Amino acid sequence: MKKTATRLADGRELIYYDARDDAVRDAVDQRPLDPIATRSEIRHDRLLGDRVAIASHRQARTYHPPADECPLCPSREGRHSEIPAPDYDVVVFENRFPSLAGDSGRCEVVCFTSDHHASFADLDAGQAALVLEAWTDRTAELAQHPSVEQVFCFENRGKEIGVTLGHPHGQIYGYPFVTPRTRLMLRSLAEHRETTGRNLFDDVVADELADGRRVVLDGEHWTAFVPYAAHWPYEVHLYPKRRVPDLPALDEAARTEFPQMYLELLKRFDRIFDGTDGANGAAGEGPTPYIAAWHQAPYRMADRGEFALHLELFTIRRTSGKLKFLAGSESGMNVFINDVPPEAAAERLREVASK
Repeated sequence: MKKTATRLADGRELIYYDARDDAVRDAVDQRPLDPIATRSEIRHDRLLGDRVAIASHRQARTYHPPADECPLCPSREGRHSEIPAPDYDVVVFENRFPSLAGDSGRCEVVCFTSDHHASFADLDAGQAALVLEAWTDRTAELAQHPSVEQVFCFENRGKEIGVTLGHPHGQIYGYPFVTPRTRLMLRSLAEHRETTGRNLFDDVVADELADGRRVVLDGEHWTAFVPYAAHWPYEVHLYPKRRVPDLPALDEAARTEFPQMYLELLKRFDRIFDGTDGANGAAGEGPTPYIAAWHQAPYRMADRGEFALHLELFTIRRTSGKLKFLAGSESGMNVFINDVPPEAAAERLREVASK
């Protein structure tokens, strides 16, 4: 992998990740951009103990542009985008409309490919491995950022999720605090250690493998399963079999196997709602919307080795033509109601293995 860092016209950092060592990245951003002015503020909710990012400048962000005006495509034929080069492998750059900025953290965009019409599932293993390298490198870099306590790499896919740019991309948030979801995991982790003397993540993975009914894929270095208490209609958790706290701690064997495992999961997600005629879901429904979220240990955690890196992949589509809405119980009380039994979801995901 070759890494080349540069700056956009407004001063934001942009980094090219290339598979070839001889790639030359000297294109200059030709746009007449004004300096970025963000108004991100972190406010503490005294009742719930969590935090909310107030970012009014995001109201002006780009919203569903036509394909020929996509800001994540390469700059070609006189049209200038966020990426000055006429082509690229993988690119990471500071978000122009960040939710977090300055002392409030950092937000970055990850473009998985220059092909506007592709998806992550369309990548070959080499390209997926390069994305993993980019996630890993950014995790390690952001760990050195003075305001960052936790790094979150994720992808939102599909208009139903709220994606405003159709180009295949994800994001990386560097939070200036430990997120509420991670705090809950850490609390359960500590309670389990105190009660049993064992690691909770290890026991969860071992229990799922022993039960077997919810296992979707089981490789030499990774295992994927629908969790016993899945919140979402179709939800899969992907764990390396050797517990590590974050992406930089993965060994070479796990890195090598990851692309095959992850690409297979994504392909199966796109087949969940296939009809008998092979069409994906209802007419005009499109590919399965999903969120893919990497969970990594916070940097100032006392014993980071206790935490287990894992990826959670889930869709808000519960059946063809129908979405899972977070209504009263979920939004009002954070009590999820899942219409699809996890065992049935796992069975469906095993049925739709890619050919």
